[in-house]
Amino acid sequence: MEDKNRTMTESEIQEKRLRDAARARKRRKAFKSFLIWVIIIGAIIVSFSYSMARKKRVEAERAAMMNQVTVIEAVVEESVYTQTIDLSGHVEPNDILQAKFRSTGAITGVYVKEGEYVKEGQLLASIDNTSQLISLQNIQNQIDEARLNGAVKQLQLLELQKKNAENNLDYTNLYANFDGVVASVGVEVNGYSEAGAAAVTIIDRSKLKATVEIDEIDMKYVYEGQPASLSFDSLPGVEVDAYVSYIPMLGRYTNQGIGVVDVELTIDNPPENLIPGFTFEGSIEVQGDVSMLILPSAAVTTERGGLTTVNLKLGDGSTEKRTVKVKYLGEGLCQILSGLEAGDVVTYEQVGGLLAMMESAFGL
Repeated sequence: MEDKNRTMTESEIQEKRLRDAARARKRRKAFKSFLIWVIIIGAIIVSFSYSMARKKRVEAERAAMMNQVTVIEAVVEESVYTQTIDLSGHVEPNDILQAKFRSTGAITGVYVKEGEYVKEGQLLASIDNTSQLISLQNIQNQIDEARLNGAVKQLQLLELQKKNAENNLDYTNLYANFDGVVASVGVEVNGYSEAGAAAVTIIDRSKLKATVEIDEIDMKYVYEGQPASLSFDSLPGVEVDAYVSYIPMLGRYTNQGIGVVDVELTIDNPPENLIPGFTFEGSIEVQGDVSMLILPSAAVTTERGGLTTVNLKLGDGSTEKRTVKVKYLGEGLCQILSGLEAGDVVTYEQVGGLLAMMESAFGL
């Protein structure tokens, strides 16, 4: 049995030293890598903690600034410019006919098709008229007999009945009431039509019309014959001329508490591809310059019941609540209609102060 405690040779001792040295270098390298990773991770944690703390501090400072209330003064300014009245709506045919049979019956003839142009008085469709013809003939026979018998009173009654029977016979045919184009046909030969159901629809597209809602404040600038300019999404880059063709004698009151008038516009000779039902935006340009008192909308407070007020600054620096009448113009401005004069100063509170004003102005 080999002696385990034998003395190591010089070469074995040297080999063991080399192995021990290699292990030591490996341990030092591993420790160094570990130390580097600890430093990197620590730096990341410190940087993240600093960033989070800085973000919270900035957010807190911003929230504090946004919650600040700044009192702002605004001067009522007089501005002179060309007034325009904005319009929107959709166009309709100048006239429309929904031809309906007054009698119920089987369809015996349809003489037009969709898209076809028709003339006033042209026959459109008809239903079975057998019973009407029989009724008319029976009355005619009774009239002939009454004439032979000299029954004058009976003859007068029968003549009235004959007129009624002729009308009933005529009701079995549909005619065009004006020149136009067939927009739709809702019946077909050998089909069946109920009395009062639309059979053929005709529209007059020689003109188009539209009803637009105009505020009572602007109505003083509107008159019949006044030109208007309309633009349609279906006609990009094209301005369509129109004019005010009718102003009703009665206005109406909206749910928002505003008086309006439904004014009618007319388009003569509209573009061929402008179809009834298309929507538009447009304007009426008021002749002559218009003077207005302008104030930021933020300075006006709308109270319960629609009452609008401002805080008017007095000569001694104090303020009083003043009732005003305004018209909102958009883009943060309103027109003062009554209650203030040019040069008056009003005050209002701006939450967030300068920061909120910058964000509103620059979209920050």
